[in-house]
Amino acid sequence: MPEGHSVHRLARQFDDVFGGQVLAVSSPQGRFAPGARLIDGHRLVSSQAHGKQLFLGFENELVLRVHLGLYGAWTFGGDEEFSGASSIGAPRKVGESELGPGTEAGPYSGPPEPVGQVRARLVSAHGWADVRGPSACEVLSIEQAALIRAKLGPDPLTAAAGEFELSKGRGTDAGHLAAARAARKDFVSRLCARKTPLGIALMDQSLLAGVGNIYRAETLFRTRLDPFTPSARISARKAGMLWDDIVGIMADGVREGKIITTRPEHRGPGPVWPENAYYTYQRQGLTCRLCTRKISMADAAGRKLYWCPGCQRPARS
Repeated sequence: MPEGHSVHRLARQFDDVFGGQVLAVSSPQGRFAPGARLIDGHRLVSSQAHGKQLFLGFENELVLRVHLGLYGAWTFGGDEEFSGASSIGAPRKVGESELGPGTEAGPYSGPPEPVGQVRARLVSAHGWADVRGPSACEVLSIEQAALIRAKLGPDPLTAAAGEFELSKGRGTDAGHLAAARAARKDFVSRLCARKTPLGIALMDQSLLAGVGNIYRAETLFRTRLDPFTPSARISARKAGMLWDDIVGIMADGVREGKIITTRPEHRGPGPVWPENAYYTYQRQGLTCRLCTRKISMADAAGRKLYWCPGCQRPARS
C-alpha cells in the first residue's frame, strides 16, 4: 500500500497537471459511472492528501475521494506540457517512475484505449490519468469529505508543508505553523493515552494518518523505541521526538520519491537505493547497521514488524 508520502506527491502532481482545468471524467470499467457523471465537465479547483487518501475538489462543490489501498494505482500520460510521474501506486516498483509520461511513445494523440479494469479516467486538453483497483473511489459533498477527514489522525506531512513552501520561495504563515504545532500536540496526546504497543498504534490511521509498514519500522528504530512497549509508557518528550522524526523522513520521501531512512554514515558499500535504504525493514536475519545483533521480524496485527533487539530495548519500568 502506498504510504503517505506517495499520496502527497500524487496530490501535487494533480495540482500541477490538472489544476484549474475542466476535466472529462468517465468510468471505462463502469463501476464508477454514476459518480463520474457528477463531476464530468467540471473544473478541478483543489487537490489535497490526508494520510493515504486523495481528495480532488471540483468547482461544483463535489469531491472525488480515492484511497488506493493495497492494489490501487494511478497511471498518467500526455503531451510535452504534461509532466510528472508516469505511475504511482501498486504494483510497487523500485521507486516511482519520474519519466515524463507519453514521451516514450512518440507524439501525443490523446488518451489510449483503456487497458484493464480502469475504475475512473480523468482527461484534460494535454493529458490523462487512470485509476485501477482502488479500495475507495467515490464522489462526496464537501461536508461528507470533511467528516471522513475528521476521523483520521493528524498527517505529519501537513507539518512538513511549510518547509516545501519555503523551499519554493513562497514562505509560510503563522496560521500554518500554529496548525503544525497543534498536529504535533494532538499526536502526542493521543499516543500517550493508548495502551496498545507502539508498533501497532502507529499503524492506526485514526491516530496518525499516512504511516505504513516501512515508516513504522524505520522511525521506531531511529528513535530507539521498542515496538512492543505500550504507548502510554513513553513520555510526552519521546512521543514528540517520534513525531518530529516521522515528519522529517516523510518529507524526505515526498522530495525524493522513495523511502530512504538511513543516514549516510550508517550505509554500507553499494548504491543507496535499495541496498542501503533501510535500517530494519525487510532486513530480518541481517546484522544491524549500528550494533552486532540480528534484525528480528514478527507478525503484529496482521502485518510484518521489523526491529533490532539490541538498539530497541524495552523501556524500564
